[in-house]
Amino acid sequence: MMKKHTLLPALLIAALTASNILGAVSAVSDSPAQIAESIRASLVQAQLDITNDPASSAQLVEDAESAYQTGLSNWFAEADGDAHLRILSAFEALHESVANGDEVSFATARAQVWTGILAGSYSIVEHSIQNGDGLTAQTWLPVREFRVASRFSRPNVGATLAVEGFIAGAISAEDALQSVRADMLDTYQARMTESLRDLTTADANGFASRRAELAALAEGYFFILSPAYLEQRGNASLVNAQAAFADLRVTVVKNPGLLDQKLSNVEANLNNFRAAPLSPAEQSRRAGQLLRFLSLVPVEYERGVVDGRVTKDLEIQEALTFFAGSYAAFTDLKDLLNTIDHDQTVKADALFLSMGEQLAETGTGKSVASAEAIQSQTKELTALLNQLIPEEWLKASAQSDFDVIASMLDQMQVAVRNGEYELAESSRLDAYAIMETGPEAKLMVFAPQLKLQLEELFWNGQGENKGLAYLIKNRAPYSEIKTTRLALDEYLKEAQTELGRNTAPAAIATNAGIIVFREGLEAVVIIASLMSSLKSAEERKYRRPMWIGVILALLVTALTWLLAHGILQSLARYGEKLEAVVSIIAIAVLLLIMNWFFHNTYWTGWLASFHAKKKRLLNGEAGLVLGLITLGFTSVYREGFEIVLFLQALVLEGGVGTVLIGVLAALVGVYIVGLIIFRLQKSLPYMKILVVTGVLIGAVLLQMVGSTVHIMQVVGWMPIHVVAGADFSYWLGTWFGIYPTWEGLALQLAALIFVFGSYYLAEGLRKKRIVVTKSKVAKTSVQSG
Repeated sequence: MMKKHTLLPALLIAALTASNILGAVSAVSDSPAQIAESIRASLVQAQLDITNDPASSAQLVEDAESAYQTGLSNWFAEADGDAHLRILSAFEALHESVANGDEVSFATARAQVWTGILAGSYSIVEHSIQNGDGLTAQTWLPVREFRVASRFSRPNVGATLAVEGFIAGAISAEDALQSVRADMLDTYQARMTESLRDLTTADANGFASRRAELAALAEGYFFILSPAYLEQRGNASLVNAQAAFADLRVTVVKNPGLLDQKLSNVEANLNNFRAAPLSPAEQSRRAGQLLRFLSLVPVEYERGVVDGRVTKDLEIQEALTFFAGSYAAFTDLKDLLNTIDHDQTVKADALFLSMGEQLAETGTGKSVASAEAIQSQTKELTALLNQLIPEEWLKASAQSDFDVIASMLDQMQVAVRNGEYELAESSRLDAYAIMETGPEAKLMVFAPQLKLQLEELFWNGQGENKGLAYLIKNRAPYSEIKTTRLALDEYLKEAQTELGRNTAPAAIATNAGIIVFREGLEAVVIIASLMSSLKSAEERKYRRPMWIGVILALLVTALTWLLAHGILQSLARYGEKLEAVVSIIAIAVLLLIMNWFFHNTYWTGWLASFHAKKKRLLNGEAGLVLGLITLGFTSVYREGFEIVLFLQALVLEGGVGTVLIGVLAALVGVYIVGLIIFRLQKSLPYMKILVVTGVLIGAVLLQMVGSTVHIMQVVGWMPIHVVAGADFSYWLGTWFGIYPTWEGLALQLAALIFVFGSYYLAEGLRKKRIVVTKSKVAKTSVQSG
């Protein structure tokens, strides 16, 4: 039997051995992302302890290195030997830094370890996809960084979706690899740029460790990008660039006074370099962001400055934020723009910097530029950019509209949080204006159900999530507004996905055609029905005032189109209210004209007998003529304004030619419908014309009443009482104006009663007149007999 004093040491050794084995097994069982994060966290804590607890710092470095050797090193050594050697060298430097208590050099080595891990993981993902091993790529992909999420850029997820699609067999290895490279190289170039930018700030603040870390991070990110740099610039240029980064890393530690010089050298080597060239879609999206955000800068600035003083700090901050978003988009495009026109690009960059300085000084209170000066600079810069940016970049920028909408809604939430509900409402209107002048035009055709849901959430919806306009008007708490915003974001995301599938020229032309046909149909039915029923020589004179109204409406519509770029954006925030006002006028006039129409049709002979009252009749006819002109005008322009509003977005996306094809096709269709009504009623007996015309106009009236009630409820001009349990299909609202609210259905019923009431009243009076006439004839016959 073993003695007790020899048994205990043996058990202890066995326990330690088992612990080590279990630790190794645990390390192996952890995911690469977990291992990488444990290394990163250990080294961060080691840097914090290096001065006060060197022993703890040394142990943490040992733990990090052990985790690397156990869980990652074999993979990296096989996939990316250079990254593996960089990490091993950095760990040696870490041990030395701990021994010397050198926090600055520790920060440098820590950044080298981390970027080496990122480089190794990226290589594994690439090699795995090339070898058809999607699962391994998916396992290692989480060992990565993302672009910093902001109001203008969301975290990249293209690589994740590409790998998932590759595993599912939906995309090829080549396509998956292209998407992964575009996502990750774009991310690491953005991180490199951020590190170089922050380096200057750290130096200005005298943060030596942070300065060293940022220089090493920039060098490490460039190490990941170096294969792309080699492919584009060649080996000699790569060697020069690597030397510039290495020189920068050493300089920030040993001679920080030369930082600006070394940084300029690095930037010169990076000039016009983009590791992952922007796809055409991304070029378009950046261009859209650039111009959209820039246009909002003077708008916000003007709201915040009065008579040379800042009156609303939040508006100035928003102007600064939109400027930052615009300049960020310009920075992404600058390399490409340089190749198009270097001098103009340099000029645009200088204008951006000049405006940025003025905005920054206003933000800090150093000085306040006038709103006119900011507006003037914005116009100059916008004109320059419109000349510089290729036309094709501006055609498919609808996706950028969603970025702008998100930023405006962010601004709304900030205002609500600060208790500034008037500013919140202004931001909500601005967001909806972008929505209406951009994505909504396509949603009308490709996803009309989303259009209605978005309207409800933007305005005064009374569903599970109350509309933003309703909540802001009632000064609802931030939590309620945030909840509605989250619901709205889900629908906006769905709309963005849906519209991303429909950007082909044929789809855009179809979209334009359906919009014109749907909007024009109402006007044509009203005009054609009334005109075709005015057949007699006495009645045909009433066609002229209607034609005058139609022609005036077409001229004003054409003028609106010509001025669209200048005024539609400002009118768009009031678009729904303008539509409601014009619709109310159109309905009122249509009701009056219908009443006159029914009665005049039956009473023509009766009215003609009153020669003694000619003056009064002429005065009444003057009012009638004005009413007919108004009817012709409102019937056409209420549709024309909306068509212009929607087609502007399609022109930007598909060009005038593509949109014109759809418009012409739709106009042919509308003309045919009008012709059919004219011909049909021309061949009918006179009395049947009345019935056909009444039915057609009655149907249009019902649609107009329902749609107008819906618009008035959307903008908060009428209460909303939803019909419990009713779930009408969206097409009933789109085409017939039928929505599940008591107000809408009741007023449509009232309109229907008015139509039939006018008809039966006229019919009753006609019969009474016949009876009276017969009675008079009979009396005359008796008297003459």
